[in-house]
Amino acid sequence: MRTPPRFDRGHTDDLMSFLAASPSPYHAVANAAERLEKAGFRQVAETDAWDGTTGGKYVLRGGAIVAWYVPEGAEPHTPFRIVGAHTDSPNLRVKPRPDSGGHGWRQVAVEVYGGPLLNSWLDRDLGLAGRLSLRDGSTRLVNVDRALLRVPQLAIHLDRSVTAEGLKLDKQRHLQPVWGLGDDVHDGDLIRFLEQEAGIPEGETVGWDLMVHSIEPPAYLGRDKDLVAGPRMDNLLSVHAGTAALAAVATSEEPLPYIPVLAAFDHEENGSQSDTGADGPLLGGVLERSVFARGGSYEDRARAFAGTVCLSSDTGHAVHPNYAERHDPTHHPRAGEGPILKVNVNNRYATDGSGRAVFATACDKAGVPFQTFVSNNSMPCGTTIGPITAARHGIKTVDIGVAILSMHSARELCGAADPFLLANALVAFLEG
Repeated sequence: MRTPPRFDRGHTDDLMSFLAASPSPYHAVANAAERLEKAGFRQVAETDAWDGTTGGKYVLRGGAIVAWYVPEGAEPHTPFRIVGAHTDSPNLRVKPRPDSGGHGWRQVAVEVYGGPLLNSWLDRDLGLAGRLSLRDGSTRLVNVDRALLRVPQLAIHLDRSVTAEGLKLDKQRHLQPVWGLGDDVHDGDLIRFLEQEAGIPEGETVGWDLMVHSIEPPAYLGRDKDLVAGPRMDNLLSVHAGTAALAAVATSEEPLPYIPVLAAFDHEENGSQSDTGADGPLLGGVLERSVFARGGSYEDRARAFAGTVCLSSDTGHAVHPNYAERHDPTHHPRAGEGPILKVNVNNRYATDGSGRAVFATACDKAGVPFQTFVSNNSMPCGTTIGPITAARHGIKTVDIGVAILSMHSARELCGAADPFLLANALVAFLEG
């Protein structure tokens, strides 16, 4: 019997609010934690001893969150059902010495993070967000969500070749945003400004992790409002869906044969090799400590991992109407027609036949249609946290997601129905 869907279009409305409120990975995990707290979860510190009590718990580390729900009757060897995602998006990030400029313009020095579509950041009103690290060891979130910065494009009159040869951007010279006028550039100006914005005494900030973001809010698009345009869908769309699904199963009265988990990592866009990335020890440490806190042994840990399945949920490519030849001719995922199963025989995605069966069963239970994505043989295939998770922890992993256009742009596009279709499939998967 199919389970009635948990989410409808209201889920997409909430996604848009989540995107707008999460201009950095640090904001994203704080917002996910807030939603989980409302569902009864509580934060546990990695430096504390953990107990084996039932209920929802989560760990925050930088721009990553791992949350799990231990149901009544869970054994130490009870397997996990994991939704994996990532919190970071390609963008421009502030350098250690940010104050720069010249020729009467005040600028902020930035570095390119990940692989953004650089042209999408031009002539766009930008805010600035992230975290400030203070002298006492604490951190403070900051978000200047108004028109503060802009990367101005060169006028066509000064570059006539752009129409014939296309736009060519030098990452060092052409992407430094302006934020004011003046010839005097003083070290510390930007950080002093941000301290004022955050209500921090001047001189208390000793470190920062800051990034620019488009201040244009997410919006429904199209005649029938059947599309959503917004920032950071890759991959906050999956973080939001995973958070909603975990909260839903944790507050359900249905018995759970597995321990449902959300693992949202940072640094996927530059290789996942960090203490908060999928190639780091965070997920494995949390799962192992959960087993041991419930009185388990290494044998219980091995049994639990052997029965565990992870859905690595990340955005994928919808067929582009202007570039259909770039896609595999027999695999054309369409926006608005359900999540995609991502397959690559060279293990750029972790999906195999048995993994497909797991996802197909979940979608059938949820009454959700799904599609399959395979790259054109002549095009290189991207990758996700999926293969990393499978190899690092020895757990079955399946790559899925929502098909979008304009991936890695400052503003991306998806079907308005796909976020809640994905969330319903994730609920069915976590419920087992």
